[in-house]
Amino acid sequence: MTHLHQDTDTSPAASDSAGTAPDQGPSGRLVGLLAAACGLTVANLYYAQPLLSSLRGSFGIDAVTAGALITITQLGYAVGMVLLVPLGDRMGKRRLVAVLLAVTTAALAVSATAPVFPVLLGAALVVGLTSVVAQILVPLAADIAPEQARGRIVGRVMSGLLVGILLSRTVGSLVAEAAGWRVVYLASAVLMAVLAVVLRLALPERAPTTDVPYGRLLASTARLLREHAALRRRALYQAAMFGAFSAFWTTVSYLLTGPGYHYSELGVGLFALVGAAGAAVAPLAGRWADHGLGRAATGAAFAVGAAAFAVGGFGRHSVLLLGAAAVLLDMAVQTSMIVGQHTIYRLDAAARSRLNSAYIAVFFVGGALGSQLGSFAYHAGGWTALSFLGAALPVLGLLGWLTERRATAPAV
Repeated sequence: MTHLHQDTDTSPAASDSAGTAPDQGPSGRLVGLLAAACGLTVANLYYAQPLLSSLRGSFGIDAVTAGALITITQLGYAVGMVLLVPLGDRMGKRRLVAVLLAVTTAALAVSATAPVFPVLLGAALVVGLTSVVAQILVPLAADIAPEQARGRIVGRVMSGLLVGILLSRTVGSLVAEAAGWRVVYLASAVLMAVLAVVLRLALPERAPTTDVPYGRLLASTARLLREHAALRRRALYQAAMFGAFSAFWTTVSYLLTGPGYHYSELGVGLFALVGAAGAAVAPLAGRWADHGLGRAATGAAFAVGAAAFAVGGFGRHSVLLLGAAAVLLDMAVQTSMIVGQHTIYRLDAAARSRLNSAYIAVFFVGGALGSQLGSFAYHAGGWTALSFLGAALPVLGLLGWLTERRATAPAV
């Protein structure tokens, strides 16, 4: 195993450029920048969701064809997780982030000016592929954080990512309604260009932790899954939680736009603002992990996740109870994710980008399955069926959690 000193650059220049001190860790300003950058980049994956009706009118396409835009973007992100994120261990993260954001900027500009729908689809694939910048910045936050505060700092950065996911739909709706869907992509292109420059100037220079060829780098990512039981367990835990999260947010729009609520797409976007309150738990989850309470926090997260669907199921006729369910679910998902990252980043300090790649890729599959199963359950049995499915997923995680050996609890 590669030792920790190979993963760090302790030169004065690196510390100064990052706004860090060896003992104190990164400055609050740098952590805030990383959180904002994660939120802004991951938002690129979700802007299109409230724009599908507008796209159908602009390009004369049906609903199924328009929905392919979401699938293509998510597919690009999944491919980027596998093929690009591991490069964070082989290249300087500052340079890699700047290059990816430059490509994202160009792809968003193409999206904003796309003359036909196939061009928009191609650009969306590239946007999804390069928006994995967020998953390169999170391991960077773990790298520059002192051991005793790593969970707290990673939690703060991840809270920005969740806010970006939840607010992107609202922002996309508001901007599109005011100025048209093309302005959504154009505005994001400008933001990505600015972010590329700011991060290039502000991020610390981190020395690569490996120089193995690219093919071996990807193979080593798969090997990490085989070697580390804690990585497999945490990835499966989060697959269950993210599957429940995706099932809820994919289908709640059907409920809110249907009989009983008749919300507009903008109304659904505004409802997503409620879920953003769940991001507040992320720094707390990091602190719990720092203090050795990760196992207990994980069990509690599974219980709260299941309870969220009970609240939402019984309260399907009350938007207040649905909002409470959204907050509880988002808090549970954040807690499980932060504790999981705190665990896996301790497995091999020289392979944090690859560990993150494997972790996210596995639970991303869980999210995709949750979304599909959630849609099927809702159309087959309504919100009640969706609530049973959503509750079952964290319960499965809880059953797995109960099989953990107490002796390995601090590491898992």
